[in-house]
Amino acid sequence: MRTPYEDGFVFPAEWTPHEATLLAWPCAADLWTEHLAEAQSEWVALCRGIAEGDALRVLVPDATEEAAARAALGDVPATFLHIPFGDIWMRDIAPLILTNDGRRASAVFRFNGWGDKYVLPHDDQVSARTADALGFDRYSAPFVMEGGSVDVDGEGTVLTTRQCLLNPNRNPGRDAAQVEADLKDYLGATKTLWITEGLANDHTDGHVDTIARFVRPGLVMVMKPSGEDDPNAAVLDRIASELEGQTDAAGRALEVVRVPSPGRVLDEDGAVMPASYVNFYIGNRTVTVPQYGTPHDAAALDAIAAAFPDRRTIGAPARAILAGGGAFHCITQQIPKGASKS
Repeated sequence: MRTPYEDGFVFPAEWTPHEATLLAWPCAADLWTEHLAEAQSEWVALCRGIAEGDALRVLVPDATEEAAARAALGDVPATFLHIPFGDIWMRDIAPLILTNDGRRASAVFRFNGWGDKYVLPHDDQVSARTADALGFDRYSAPFVMEGGSVDVDGEGTVLTTRQCLLNPNRNPGRDAAQVEADLKDYLGATKTLWITEGLANDHTDGHVDTIARFVRPGLVMVMKPSGEDDPNAAVLDRIASELEGQTDAAGRALEVVRVPSPGRVLDEDGAVMPASYVNFYIGNRTVTVPQYGTPHDAAALDAIAAAFPDRRTIGAPARAILAGGGAFHCITQQIPKGASKS
């Protein structure tokens, strides 16, 4: 079986032009419980920001929920795909769309509920069903991987964490060299930059999209501690030190820019939540940044906006979505533009 890389396909950077953005309508009352209405409101605010430059393609389980999503979106246009899913984490359960000189293909990875921690009906089939609905050729990877565990610069460099991709709950027995070969075969990554671990209480086992993001080739954005009681202070400083002095696939020394973290964000039971400002989504015209109602929201928004002078940076509330386990990058997946479907 040929790999995407052998056929000339790579996973492009998020800032390259999109045809559309994939999302899923939050509607599982048994999962979201008292947070459902607020999560839906936050989801709509995210969609409004993205829709300034991207078309929206929204997964719904049935006609009833399509009607509910249409009513919630109001004047925000969207195309709906009837595909059953467990929950809305499209970064992890949807396919990654690869490109090759205008052609596109879907990379479908195995999904095991973040290491068998959250196994929900249909989630392990969303990637293949979405790939079929999009109509691109499909490459089926023979290993478990979630899209939130990687971030790319589009020029051969990938960021990831040992905590996630070397975790035995994903692919037991697979070592770093094998994982790096996988990332080359299915993302086109010729250089892997490893970070040790992610945020406290992150049920994804350290997804990189909550701790380190490329904002352009050669420039990585990470967080710095906010407040003396920041629960991730040591981890955030180690992430920066692990990346500083590294070089990318093109041989450039990485520039590491730091933005404030949300600090200590607690749930209703007093447990630390894995809140992150770098879990933003880069659309064609906007960058939408999660906000958590902390004193650091505005400073983080300004710092992120400075890195994207060609886009409008929007802050939108994400506290209820965070209660479900993630934020805006976790619930989106871009479809890059292409010359034609293949």
